[in-house]
Amino acid sequence: MNRPPVVSAEEWQAERDKLLVKEKELTHALDDLAAQRRRLPMVRLKDDYVFTGPDGETGDLVSLFDGHNQLIIYHYMKQPGSDHLCVGCATLTDNLSPWAHLAPRGVRLILESVAPQEELEPLRQRFGWRIPWYSSYGSTFNEDMGTGGGFGVSVLLRDGDEVFRTWFTNGRGTDRLRLDFNLLDLTPYGRQEVWEDSPEGWPQTSTMGWLRLRDEY
Repeated sequence: MNRPPVVSAEEWQAERDKLLVKEKELTHALDDLAAQRRRLPMVRLKDDYVFTGPDGETGDLVSLFDGHNQLIIYHYMKQPGSDHLCVGCATLTDNLSPWAHLAPRGVRLILESVAPQEELEPLRQRFGWRIPWYSSYGSTFNEDMGTGGGFGVSVLLRDGDEVFRTWFTNGRGTDRLRLDFNLLDLTPYGRQEVWEDSPEGWPQTSTMGWLRLRDEY
């Protein structure tokens, strides 16, 4: 098995301290980035969208906030009538554990898909997800959010009955939502994917090719 070199405790600590300097620089850079994110302008959203909730209830965009003033939406890639089950979306959702600590800051976290609710509920039951999952079927919401039929994350702000979009990301921008990826990044072998800069001989497979639905490992 290829493995890191073995050194004395003193040598290890010296190398660890060097890396810690860079880790702290990154932490401060992320703080600066978050500060810039808080200063982004926003765009007002129209209010004619209709959503269907997990219990079959229908509501408008404001209702998704459930009394909160900030909303984080993960746009889960599920097309109407399609049997395709996005492994990336499913495994990311596995990382979205109970969100009790968001509410004190006025934040709610939900899933949204363009597929009808009757196609979402079997997946929610299969994987035991507790996060609220709404369907925007029949509306242009998913298209208007710019997902292009794919996945992404939108952040919305509510002021009374007015709703604004403040932030969006997709692709690798969603990595920070994934505790599994972040934990793997702490390990000697990392995510073990071909794009990573790893030492010669480190185990690597195709990008995300190792991921499976949680009940298929």
